[in-house]
Amino acid sequence: MNFFTSVLFGPLFCSAWRRRAAAAIMLPLLALVFSVDPAAATTIERVVSPGGIEAWLVHETTVPLITVNFAFTGGAAQDPAGKAGTANLMASLLNEGAGPYDANAFQDRLDRKAVQLDFSSGRDHIRGTLRTLSENRDEAFDDLRLALTQPRFDPADVELNRAQILSGLRRQLKSPTNLAALRWWETAFAGQAYGRPVGGTLESVPHITIDDLQAYQHRVLARDNLTVAIVGDIDADAAKTMLDRVFGALPAKAQLTPVAAAMPQGLGQRIDVELDVPQTVIDFGGPGIARNDPDFFAAYIDNDILGGGSFTSRLYREVRQKRGLVYSIYDSLLWYDHTAVFFGSTATRADRADETVGLIKQEIQRLADNGPTADELAKAKAYLESSFVLGLDTSSKIASLLVQLQLDHLGIDYIDKRKGMIEGVTLADARRVAKRVLGSGLLFTVVGRPTGLASAAGESGGAGAPAALPLPVSGGGGASGELR
Repeated sequence: MNFFTSVLFGPLFCSAWRRRAAAAIMLPLLALVFSVDPAAATTIERVVSPGGIEAWLVHETTVPLITVNFAFTGGAAQDPAGKAGTANLMASLLNEGAGPYDANAFQDRLDRKAVQLDFSSGRDHIRGTLRTLSENRDEAFDDLRLALTQPRFDPADVELNRAQILSGLRRQLKSPTNLAALRWWETAFAGQAYGRPVGGTLESVPHITIDDLQAYQHRVLARDNLTVAIVGDIDADAAKTMLDRVFGALPAKAQLTPVAAAMPQGLGQRIDVELDVPQTVIDFGGPGIARNDPDFFAAYIDNDILGGGSFTSRLYREVRQKRGLVYSIYDSLLWYDHTAVFFGSTATRADRADETVGLIKQEIQRLADNGPTADELAKAKAYLESSFVLGLDTSSKIASLLVQLQLDHLGIDYIDKRKGMIEGVTLADARRVAKRVLGSGLLFTVVGRPTGLASAAGESGGAGAPAALPLPVSGGGGASGELR
């Protein structure tokens, strides 16, 4: 299929895209969308610049837009000891002034050309996205180069962003969703990199210095740990030139601190945190499965059958439809560079928390013991095969997928092979892997009013939670990549 003509509406309707960009191309774009054969093939091309920088490229001239998505291996796992949140604070500042331009001047450059430039930090990676009209690509590429190689980290901007992060951390002291996720991750990975919140803590963020930010930038933003995808109105030769122009001045090699492989701990425990809120939040999970594991697609299908997001999943049917205990319930397979987890979440009334926990345990154990039925397997396969493209509704999502496929070492032909991989999972495979992934035990964190709560772990948070409790800027695990 030719997805560019059907997925590029997203950026045009984003508030950050200026009306002049939308007006210039909306009408011709509408005409193109309804005239293109959706079955036309899309080609992903591997390009390598003269300087040796590699990218995956989808060259599409139908719409005059370019998206560049990239990732540097590192992320919060590379935060210095005692300074959780360094990667997050640094990423928040990369487009707050660069080279000769202070924050206001740099933002004005982006606004004048309707350029979107965004950065974020996850557990394993620093990620970025550039979106621009192709006619403005030269200035946009220069802006990206400056942001990566000459960020200013001006004191006033550092303090403003630090204050915003700390304000968010304080607000989350009263968020049961964030508290449940935090306690799950800090228990499952106590003393390890994945147990630290990406956004830092109320204790750590105030102590991050400008020297820390500069040191992190120089250690982590390098060419040898860089992954790039380009989607849009740019050919291979121009893409190669861009790669050297934007990324060529980065250090050749990153200086990463080794991160040990980790497995979730605390299985069989239930940790209760008292918080006076209307809904009790329940997080649960255990060991997952690596993305390169031969059993991944069997686990992927099992996950969808159990609670992967569809209204026909077992958890949704048993907990929501039959008993009305929750509004929604889900679980996911999350994979990272040094661990993998099975993780889920829901919310219910405090007086129904015990019942909800019991049902979750029951359904997970039932799938582990008996596996799925043949009918469940067939329906899950059909859904997963057909729903894949529905998540690719903007050029940014497509570029993000191409970056993730490279990070996961899945090969440039993965999209062509994916359907066959799903079809190749047998009922025996699905039953065997369900026992393997779901039979190891679960860690629960329950946050809310204490009615009926009895912690198997013997722990209970105080009313509200202590001020020093390290909360993430955004809740929970954050997948290395969505299920693919």
